[in-house]
Amino acid sequence: MTFNYDIIVVGAGHAGCEAAVAAANLGSKTLLITMDMNKVAQMSCNPAVGGIAKGQIVREIDALGGQTGIVSDKTAIQFRMLNRSKGPAMWSPRVQSDRMKFIETWRTIIENTPNLDMWQDMVTGLLCKDSTISGVKTGMGVEFFSKAVILTNGTFLNGLIHIGKVQIGGGRVSEPASYGMTEQLRDLGFSTDRMKTGTPVRIDGRTVDFSLLEEQKGDEDFHKFSYLPDVQRTLKQRSCWIAYTSEEVHEALRDGLSDSPLYNGQIQSIGPRYCPSIETKIVTFSEKTSHQLFLEPEGETTHECYLNGFSSSLPLQTQLSALQRIPAFRNAHIFRPGYAIEYDFFDPRQLYPTLETKLVKNLFFAGQINGTTGYEEAAGQGLIAGINAHINCHGGDPFVLRRDEAYIGVLIDDLITKGVDEPYRMFTSRAEYRILLRQDNADERLTKKSYELGLATQERLRLLNRKEEKVAQIINFAHNFSIKADRINPFLEHIGTAPLKHGVKLHDLLTRPHIDLTLMAQEVAPLKELLETIDEREEEIIESADIEIKYNGYIKRERMMADKITRLEDIRIKDKFNYNEIQSLSTEARQKLTRINPGTIAQASRIPGVSPNDISVLLVLLGR
Repeated sequence: MTFNYDIIVVGAGHAGCEAAVAAANLGSKTLLITMDMNKVAQMSCNPAVGGIAKGQIVREIDALGGQTGIVSDKTAIQFRMLNRSKGPAMWSPRVQSDRMKFIETWRTIIENTPNLDMWQDMVTGLLCKDSTISGVKTGMGVEFFSKAVILTNGTFLNGLIHIGKVQIGGGRVSEPASYGMTEQLRDLGFSTDRMKTGTPVRIDGRTVDFSLLEEQKGDEDFHKFSYLPDVQRTLKQRSCWIAYTSEEVHEALRDGLSDSPLYNGQIQSIGPRYCPSIETKIVTFSEKTSHQLFLEPEGETTHECYLNGFSSSLPLQTQLSALQRIPAFRNAHIFRPGYAIEYDFFDPRQLYPTLETKLVKNLFFAGQINGTTGYEEAAGQGLIAGINAHINCHGGDPFVLRRDEAYIGVLIDDLITKGVDEPYRMFTSRAEYRILLRQDNADERLTKKSYELGLATQERLRLLNRKEEKVAQIINFAHNFSIKADRINPFLEHIGTAPLKHGVKLHDLLTRPHIDLTLMAQEVAPLKELLETIDEREEEIIESADIEIKYNGYIKRERMMADKITRLEDIRIKDKFNYNEIQSLSTEARQKLTRINPGTIAQASRIPGVSPNDISVLLVLLGR
């Protein structure tokens, strides 16, 4: 019997789920292969989605017609908009999720997506002929044939779990590792290395003294991930809790350092600098006498809690001894200890911007296999890989997002241009056009692009058009409506802001930090009437208009800078040069340009070691 598909997705983590559903929704006959159908989109680490810059990625996935934002909203047990005290470029949505309902919701989506099949098995090898993918083979001896394959193996490739001196082969606790794939890819010429990540202890909430913790409640306002108005949070909302370590806790941790895989030579691979284990914290920041911890519920009704900030691979007894020296956890019972895991990844500089590999045609990599960490980074890559795998099968131009269009564009460009020397995690500081890539305007940036692809629905486009129409009406009104000083000054003095010396346009008042459209509608009747004409997504539209008005100058300046760079993005240089023959380039530039073979002058300029002088040489050779 022969099994034929357009696209096979290997692995049903966050990258795999987004890739499979996107490809199927675009019309490709798709197969999703996973070792356990009951753990699709498993939240292997903390039960949360979003956060600084990561929340922007989820909003972008939703704007493109992906599923992560929808699933996150439906399974949220707490929502918070982080960084509200800063400018809107820094605002980042985050939800605490019900871990089991997250899996259940994703499974429902997968099972009800046309063109998408599932198969429970372990993929043990690739079918490849003449450097072109033709399918996969599995542990059960089944061969599946396809036009494209997307590998989203997560931490399963030669995965090795560490708890003190105990070592267990596995991709997650109690789940087997995947063997053979790395070796085959290495034989095909791929460069591979090892990375390390970790997860904290899980605690029984019934044994925690919550009276000794600081409560952290969620937001109750309109914000969420999905731009679809009918997607809402319906689960019971729960609080998170803040605790602190102490010198006593650190002393208990130090006592176990000799048995720490991180410090006794047992672990040699690259670990995350931005999410270090608790033992790394006490060594690296030895002068600090305490570290903040967050106790997070794992679900709407479960007693299981996740101790964020207490990731560890120390022996079980050391972890428990240190934990119980925190007053609130004095009598804590744990469900399982924290552990570290080592796994194989592949240098992402071996990929095109579409996430197709350079060495094997129609083979795509997405997620932790590319050296990233985080559900959001994985899901964003999976969506792009799924779209481009479909395009490879059915024709069309590659779908690539620029750095000024999306955090997903920044993510992928960083990976394929710079590579990774530690698990890659997205931060707002990585994006040079942060004010353009806000969480509120992801639909404005991306939904039309996705609709043209056939992924975003007609309803999404209608909602976007309606939003843009109303935002434009509000901004136009603010530019043209005059405010008289004697009429508005009593109100301004009442709210504690400086009175006007003469009349101004409403737009000028709205640029003040503590004045917004909703506040001014209390005093300006025509504005109130205009805002009342917004029949759906009212608060979201008003907020977008406020941001556009207040930050218009910054937005215009950043757009102008982005447009200058975009002109370099239009200068194609892929396969145009034999860099080794250009002696006017530096040695380092020749080596790196040869290895990466950048698609454009702009990408070449972002390669570490390629200087402005090297770029000038290339422009001269191009006749510019």
